[in-house]
Amino acid sequence: MTDLGRDHPIQGGLRLVVYIDGASRGNPGRAGAGVWITNGEGRRMVEVSRYLGHKTNNEAEYWALLLGLREAERWGGGSVYIFTDSELIEKQVKGLYRVKNLNLQALHKRVIQNLKKFTSFEIESIPREQNREADRLANQAIQRRIVREKRKGEKRRGTDGRSSTHPSDREVGGEESPSSTGQGGP
Repeated sequence: MTDLGRDHPIQGGLRLVVYIDGASRGNPGRAGAGVWITNGEGRRMVEVSRYLGHKTNNEAEYWALLLGLREAERWGGGSVYIFTDSELIEKQVKGLYRVKNLNLQALHKRVIQNLKKFTSFEIESIPREQNREADRLANQAIQRRIVREKRKGEKRRGTDGRSSTHPSDREVGGEESPSSTGQGGP
């Protein structure tokens, strides 16, 4: 476990286990993040299933990690043990692989900043079969969005089958993105 020292916002705190997964249909395409967190005894504390918009799979993986870290902080985590099925994310966070993609560089920087809030952390890649729950939550977010868009499309069609152009039928805002928390994201 990487010890981050004593002078951190979260002193002591719980030992939390964080499972994360990002999914993208189309890569890039509709993306979702799935996170579930247990305490040190294995009791499930929280799960997150969040639609992310149009992202690559690697971007979705980083967003899932950021969401997981935000939730771990919210729940008072002192040390976090993170499981992901993305070897790339694991190796980049550990500093073993360089982050070449500009979009991923910005996300990587935010992850490293967020990790400093904990007294210690570990990140480990695991086989996809061992990360099914986080995968389910990520894909559930995408599917919810697809269903929502389909319903909105059906509501917009008039009796003649054409789309309505009435302003009240249009979606004004999207679902909350991970960065729309008022704090610049997770």
